[in-house]
Amino acid sequence: MHNNNLLIIEDEALLGNELARFFNKQAWNAVVADTLAKAEHQLIDLALEPLVVLSDMNLPDGNALDFLEKVRQNIAHSEWLFLTGYGTVADSVKALRLGAYDFLEKPCDLDRLNMLVEGAARSARAQRRLFQETDLKHNRYSIDALIGSSPQIQTLKEMIGQLAKVRFSSLVITGETGSGKGLVTRLLHYSGLRAQGPLIELNCAAIPKDLLESELFGHEAGAFTGAKKRRHGLLEQANSGTLFLDEIGELDLDLQGKLLKAVEEFKFRRVGGEREISVDLQIVAATNRDLLESVEKGNFRRDLYHRLNVVNLHIPPLRERKEDLRELVWQFIAEGNARTGKNLAIVPESVWRKLEAYDWPGNIRELHNVIERCVLLSDSEVFPEHWLQLPNLPSTKSSIREDGIFIPLDGSLSLQDIEKRIIEEALNRSGMNVTAAARLLKATRETLRYRVQKHHLKYINE
Repeated sequence: MHNNNLLIIEDEALLGNELARFFNKQAWNAVVADTLAKAEHQLIDLALEPLVVLSDMNLPDGNALDFLEKVRQNIAHSEWLFLTGYGTVADSVKALRLGAYDFLEKPCDLDRLNMLVEGAARSARAQRRLFQETDLKHNRYSIDALIGSSPQIQTLKEMIGQLAKVRFSSLVITGETGSGKGLVTRLLHYSGLRAQGPLIELNCAAIPKDLLESELFGHEAGAFTGAKKRRHGLLEQANSGTLFLDEIGELDLDLQGKLLKAVEEFKFRRVGGEREISVDLQIVAATNRDLLESVEKGNFRRDLYHRLNVVNLHIPPLRERKEDLRELVWQFIAEGNARTGKNLAIVPESVWRKLEAYDWPGNIRELHNVIERCVLLSDSEVFPEHWLQLPNLPSTKSSIREDGIFIPLDGSLSLQDIEKRIIEEALNRSGMNVTAAARLLKATRETLRYRVQKHHLKYINE
C-alpha cells in the first residue's frame, strides 16, 4: 500500500485543523497531534511511519527538537519540517544539525509549505528506496552466499563474520582470477557496519594509467585539458562506505604513493585542487598477483602493501576444495533454471566424474559459465553432458629425480600446481625448513613463507 502519511504536530487547534484539511485535499493522509505524547503514540504505538512530519517547535509538553532526538532512530526514514516562531534561529540551526529537512517561519504561506512538504516527501521516498535496495542486497549477500562446506570456506566465512562486526580501515583479498574476490567484497560490505553506505568499485587494470588519478581522487575544473567542470573521485563517492580496488597490483608507483597518503590519513586533494578533503571509508584491495613478490621486485611499495594488508583474506582455488563442487553445481543449476524457465534436475554420474576430474583453472567463474551454458541448452530435465565441452586433459603427473623435478607441459598441471609441487619438493629436500628451501630456490625467506602459506603447505621451522 502506498504510504502517504503526514503527521502534523501543532497545539494551536485552528492551525492544526486548517493544515490537515489543506493537505488531505492534496491526497495526503494527514494526522494531527496537539502534544508530543500524542505524537509519540502515533509514531511508536500505532507505527504510523509518516513520510513527512510537520511540527511546531514548542509544544505544551516539551521541545520538538528534543522529541526528534528521542524518536528519530524509530522512524529513520521520515523527513521533518519545523514551523518556527520569530527569534528561534538557534533552534533552527539545531534542527538542521539533527537532520531536519527544513524550517519555515510562522505565519506560513500554504503554497510554499506545500512545496517544502512535497520536496521532503521525495527525499523520504528516495531514502526508503535506497534502504530497501540495500536490504535486498544485504539478504542476497549474506554470508550464506559463500557456498561450500570445505574447511577452507568455513574458515573464510568465520573471518568474514568477525570482520562484519568491526570497522576495519583496509584489507587485502588474494586469490586467482575467477575465485570470487568480488563476491567476498560484497559480503564484507553488505554484512558489515557500513552496509547503508555506498560500495564503489574500481578495476585498476581496466582504466588507462593517465586517467586513474582523476578517477580515484577527482579533479577541479581546468586541472587539465578537457577538465571543464569539477569531478568527484571514487574516494569521495565511497565516503561512509567501501571502496573496492580490484587488481591493485596494476597501480603504478606514482599513484601508489598518493594512495598511501589517502589510506593513512583519509585525506586527499583533487587533481588541481588546494583544499584537503576528508573521507571516512574502508578500502578492500584485491589481487591475483603475488604482491609480496611485486614488493621484492620494486613494482609495489612496501609501505602501501603493509598499510593495506592489515587483514589478509585468501580465497582458495576451486581445485583445492573440490568437495564444494557438487553444492556449487546445484546452486548454479537452480539459478539457471530460474533465469531460463528450464527444469534441469538430474545430473548423471558420468557428468559428475568429468566435473570432478577437471581442475577448473578459471575457478568459480568458469564453473558458473559452463553450468549456465548447459542449463540454457538443455532440452530435458537431464543434464546435457555433450554441452560440457571441457578440455580433455591427460592425467600425466610430475615425477621427481635426484637432480631435479620433471614437470609435464601438456596441460595436465596449471602454473599454480607446478609452483606448489616445486615448493613441496624444496621443503622436503631441506628438512621442512623455509630458510633452507628459500636458499635452494634463490628466493627470500619472506617471499617463500608467503607462498607456503598461500598453498597451505606445512613446514617445521624457518
